[in-house]
Amino acid sequence: MMLNKRNLLFSAMMIAIFQLSPGDNFLFAQVDPTELEFGSNVSRRGTTAAAMLEIGVGARAVALGNAFVATADDPSALYWNSAGSVQLRNFALQATKTEWLVGTNFSTVDMVVPMPSFSSALGFHLAVLDYGENPVRTVTRPEGTGELYSAMDYVAGLYWALSITDRVSVGLGLKYFHENIWHVNGSAVAGDLGILFKTPLQGLRLGGTLSNLGPEFGLSGRDLTRIADVDGRRDVYYNNNNVAIDYATQTYGLPLMFRFGVAYEQTISDKSSLTFAGNVNHPSNDVETIDLGMEARVFNMIFMRAGYRSLFSDVAEDGLTLGGGINYKIAGGALITVDYAWADWGLLSNVNRFTIGISAY
Repeated sequence: MMLNKRNLLFSAMMIAIFQLSPGDNFLFAQVDPTELEFGSNVSRRGTTAAAMLEIGVGARAVALGNAFVATADDPSALYWNSAGSVQLRNFALQATKTEWLVGTNFSTVDMVVPMPSFSSALGFHLAVLDYGENPVRTVTRPEGTGELYSAMDYVAGLYWALSITDRVSVGLGLKYFHENIWHVNGSAVAGDLGILFKTPLQGLRLGGTLSNLGPEFGLSGRDLTRIADVDGRRDVYYNNNNVAIDYATQTYGLPLMFRFGVAYEQTISDKSSLTFAGNVNHPSNDVETIDLGMEARVFNMIFMRAGYRSLFSDVAEDGLTLGGGINYKIAGGALITVDYAWADWGLLSNVNRFTIGISAY
């Protein structure tokens, strides 16, 4: 009983001390909760793998500032919005060569085969990012060992699009991505979804896409095998310090991208028009941005384009895009298209794209 009274007395004294002591000088002073707050504006930049899947396809689309989701009326639609490939009434094939950043080369081939009897179209997309050859360097031989290593990414995709009505079409794609760095490689399978809506308002189109939906991606290979003292205590136990170990790399998600696009074509004459387009981008590894573009068609033969990408991004290096193209009909019912795009990448210099295509008419 005496012990309980002493405990109660001690507790009362401690409570009084806490209440009477100045908050700023006492060791156990309460902390203002607002001082513990922290920012939550996280962009998630650099948190995904397979960056190659984010490189735009086709000189025309890039010259429009990537605002091509609601237009999507040439073979590059397989990348931007596969639902738009049903707009192609005849077989079409196009190839793009891109002088990509830091001396790398990015090449694509896109093919669309319409199936009008089924109100649908099939498409095949192939893209390759070649890093070239580089010297093998080690800690002890930083100038190089005399060996060269190569690195390459590629993606191959099969696409199907269907016209549900004369105004609404949908697209579905399945693609295989592979990355190889010398003797280390990894792969993943991903899917793309797209929808295109031609509104009752003449010339106005809406589109939406979800790209790169798939599992996480990781690397493995013999270059990750090393000889080491596993427990680091050979000097103590005189154990084997030449044990082969395999480093396990962490897996990362693919760059999931949701795009919503709008495009409006204002007809000036039978052979001339102006098209205005825009995209709203919501990526899984960056902040939301907006792309804008404009295209002028003259005599159904000459095209002039301009655009701007990544509006409202605080750190984007890409921005202004310019380009043009020519369509030329040749004997035998073939249409040849040649397009060029220039894109400003700030500190990373400029990027040039050339696209050549052929289709029936």
